[in-house]
Amino acid sequence: MQVLSVKCKLQVMPEMRGEIDLTLEKFADACNQILAVATDSKQWNTTKLHHLVYHPVKASTGLKANHVCQAIRRVVGNAKAVKKVHKFRPTSINLDARLFSVAEDSVGVTLIGGRQKFKLLIGNYQRALLAGQTPTAATLNKTKRGDYYINICVEIPTQPPGKTPKVIGVDLGRKDIATTSTEKSWSGEQIQATRDRYAKVRSNVQSKRTRSSRRMLSRLQGREQRYQKWLNHNISKELVTDAKLNNAALVFEDLTNIRQSLNEKPRSKTERRRTNNWAFYQLRLFVQYKAAIAGVKVLFVPPAYTSQACNRCGHIHPVKGNSYRNGKRFKCGHCGFEHDADVNAAKNIA
Repeated sequence: MQVLSVKCKLQVMPEMRGEIDLTLEKFADACNQILAVATDSKQWNTTKLHHLVYHPVKASTGLKANHVCQAIRRVVGNAKAVKKVHKFRPTSINLDARLFSVAEDSVGVTLIGGRQKFKLLIGNYQRALLAGQTPTAATLNKTKRGDYYINICVEIPTQPPGKTPKVIGVDLGRKDIATTSTEKSWSGEQIQATRDRYAKVRSNVQSKRTRSSRRMLSRLQGREQRYQKWLNHNISKELVTDAKLNNAALVFEDLTNIRQSLNEKPRSKTERRRTNNWAFYQLRLFVQYKAAIAGVKVLFVPPAYTSQACNRCGHIHPVKGNSYRNGKRFKCGHCGFEHDADVNAAKNIA
């Protein structure tokens, strides 16, 4: 089974906004109280922390019992996260099966004052994912614009990948985001130009150090991340669709720690920024979950020499540090084979 998060917008009447906001504020307050106790006592075990904080937090916030339990789980989960939250803000609340329920086009959510029903503003895509589901986890979110969304976790059945002799190699890069051994590629020029433009704007705005400039920086970051996410979703969908149609497995380089190894070399500030912004791992995650649903096998191979070896004869430049690759072109000095460098690498990966 593959767990997906279905994002649904809520239709919230003006008179209900206050109760949702109050619930979010109390939930954030509960999380901060629990975090303080956990930090002081150095207690991160969920059960033991529950005994320490449950009654005082429930009494001080007025939250329902399960709200407090979810706050404890969020704090413990945050302690295990790579990027930890040091102060929780009133922007979201975790929900379990006792705190929400989904009907056809509506959702019931338990707030601080009791159960409330909200209409879901969704399309056929969300309806299809929610049909026949009995979800047990969700997150209620409030955006900076003041809109309310509920992200509902659903389990989608996956197809076991069948045996296939066919593979499609995928070379990942910055100039071309992805290039396949079937000679299909997705250019990264537009996203790189967008990132460079935002980096220049950020540099100018950061020097002002005003409250409005910080808000603008936050908006810019959101736009850039949304565009990158949209692009990776589209590329991953096409990759998985092609593999499914051709009854083939997808093979990628394992690029773990690639940023560290690249940044160890002498590089300009711009190149370091571009490398650090390279969203190859997000694309990999999108491909993996889409492939699991479609029944497409995803494999990973070591990246060593995939860009340097000739796909026709397997020869590698005999001088260490040199390569037959020159930008986008690859010309083998041994057999004379000449091709697009990324396609050559993708064929080696396959």
